[in-house]
Amino acid sequence: MIRFILARLVKAVVILLAILVLNFTLIHMAPGDPAAVMAGEAGATDEQFLEDLRRRFGLDQPFLVQLWIYVKGAIQLDLGYSYRRGMPVAELLWDRLPATLLLTGTAFFISIILGVIAGVAAAARQGRWGDTIISTLALLFYATPLFWIALMSVLLFSVVLGWLPGFGYETVGANYTGIERVIDIGRHLILPATTLGLFFTAVYMRMTRASMLEVSRLDFVKTARAKGLKPRVIQRRHILRNALLPVITLAGLQAGQIVGGAVLTETVFAWPGIGRLMFEAINQRDYNVLLGVFFVSAAMVLLFNLITDIIYVLVDPRIRITQ
Repeated sequence: MIRFILARLVKAVVILLAILVLNFTLIHMAPGDPAAVMAGEAGATDEQFLEDLRRRFGLDQPFLVQLWIYVKGAIQLDLGYSYRRGMPVAELLWDRLPATLLLTGTAFFISIILGVIAGVAAAARQGRWGDTIISTLALLFYATPLFWIALMSVLLFSVVLGWLPGFGYETVGANYTGIERVIDIGRHLILPATTLGLFFTAVYMRMTRASMLEVSRLDFVKTARAKGLKPRVIQRRHILRNALLPVITLAGLQAGQIVGGAVLTETVFAWPGIGRLMFEAINQRDYNVLLGVFFVSAAMVLLFNLITDIIYVLVDPRIRITQ
């Protein structure tokens, strides 16, 4: 297991370095000059002022020099300086990352739990009304745009019913502490986490249902039935455990994508995470912040994939033979 994890870590580091170089190259190929944006907001059009800005932030250096400086700094966890916010990018991301991890982690667990339960229920009722209703709801949530669900949930549960807060991370000015602050953050978390999780719930539901039906037709399941085992035991120990393997693989891939989905969710719900920070950095041409968000997002995707590989080995020990 240790050799397995070390091999995956080495591959992850190489991939992360490649992503660093690729992101830096693509960002600098994009149109727009950060110095011109800052000068325009300051009301200055003097060419000398633009040159001073480029020199101050290293934008006047050749591309390869800028790339080397950035990669060397990223290896040391120095992601540069945000010229728009006046603070180091690493510090800015560190302040925003906990909110994003809380949102995406909660949404991920909601989607996994609801998706697997709904998939098992649909597979057990194959061809009946229960299967049709569950499959229709899953398709509905999958086909509906994420931002529309977010806006409608705010309109219904916050504006019309007044049950939950619609925006923000916590109540501004309340100064809650201890358990009161935890409850307050939890109430603010319900709408964005559920909205983000519903889309991926549909994916896991359909995958679980299809995998359960496929495994239920295999010979070892027929043998278990012939032995007289109870249907619940067969469903839980034989069918579900083997059916979860493709679901785990999909979950590892979706765990990285859920960070991308958080951009829309955080923007609609004014959630102070790195997704919203990325949206603001794009509008402000803040290249260092944008690259920092990409770096953290890529690292999270690679970490989730590593965790998925480890869980996969634990669920199906036969995989160790092929490593």
